[in-house]
Amino acid sequence: MTAGPTGRSAFTDRLTAAVAAHGPLCVGIDPHPGLLARWGHEDDAAGVERFGRDAVAALAGHVAVVKPQVALFEVHGSGGVRALERVLADARDAGLLTVADAKRGDIGSTMTAYARAWLADTSPLAADAVTLSPYLGVGSLTPALDLAAETGRGVFVLARTSNPEASAVQSAQSWTSLSDPSSPGMREVAQSVVDACAAANAARAGAGGSGPAGVVVGATGGTTGRAHGLDLTRLYGPVLVPGLGAQGATPDDLARTFADGTGPVVPSSSREILSAGPDPEALRDACRALNGALRSLALPAGPIGA
Repeated sequence: MTAGPTGRSAFTDRLTAAVAAHGPLCVGIDPHPGLLARWGHEDDAAGVERFGRDAVAALAGHVAVVKPQVALFEVHGSGGVRALERVLADARDAGLLTVADAKRGDIGSTMTAYARAWLADTSPLAADAVTLSPYLGVGSLTPALDLAAETGRGVFVLARTSNPEASAVQSAQSWTSLSDPSSPGMREVAQSVVDACAAANAARAGAGGSGPAGVVVGATGGTTGRAHGLDLTRLYGPVLVPGLGAQGATPDDLARTFADGTGPVVPSSSREILSAGPDPEALRDACRALNGALRSLALPAGPIGA
C-alpha cells in the first residue's frame, strides 16, 4: 500500500484495499433499544457492549468497515463509553476498519481535544476515521485534518445529509472567493464543503496523492443521475453514503447517484443488517446478499480525480 507522509498507509489507501477485499458495504453498529431487545439484551451499558462485540465477531472478515453510532453508547454514561472502547478494540483486533459516527465539530483547543479523542494513537477511543460537522467552518476542523494525516487516519465531513431539515443550510448559496480563490462564484454550501475538503486533501496528500478527508453524502434514492447535485470529481477521497436499506435507498439508486466522482464510495447500512441478528450466520448472510448487490455496481472503488 502507498505510504503517507509519516510512512503509514493513508486511510484512503487502506480503505480502498479493504473494499477490494471485502466489498464496499459499511455496517453501522447502532444499538437502538428495539434492536437490543430483539437480540435479547437490556438497554444498558452491558447490553450495548454485548451487542457491539457480538456484531463485530460476526462481521469480521465479511465487511470492510463498521461504523459505531457514538450517541447510542454515550447515552449510557461512562459505562457506555467503556463499551464503545471495547467494541473499537475488538474491531481493530479483528482487522475491521472503524468509523466513529460522532459528528464532532468545534474550534480551537476544543477541536484539538476532539481530534485527539478519536484520532490519536494513544486514545482508547481511537478509530480509523471519525465523522465531523463543518458548520463552524471547514477551517475549524484543521486540528483533526492535521492529526488524521499524521496518524494515517481519516475524517468524513458532513456535506449533503438526507434529513429534510438539512436543506435550509446545505442548499443555501454562498460566495466562495475567500475559500477558493481559483474558482470564485456562488455555489451551494454543501459544494463548498466538498471543495474545501478537496483543498485540504491536496494540501496534505502523501506519496500516493490521497489526503485524509472524505465526505458524507446521504443516499437520496434519486433517479436523475447525480441526485445529490454535487461535483465530487476533485475530492480525491472517500464518500460515506448512509441511508441504504431501512432508510429507503437501494443499490440501484446508488449506481445512478454515484457513478461519477471520487472513491471509494462506501454505502452504509445498519438496521437492514442488524435486524437479521443475533444469529451470526444470519448476519453474515444479510451482509453477503447486500454486499453482492453492491459489488455488481459500477461504484468508484478507489481514489480517482485530480
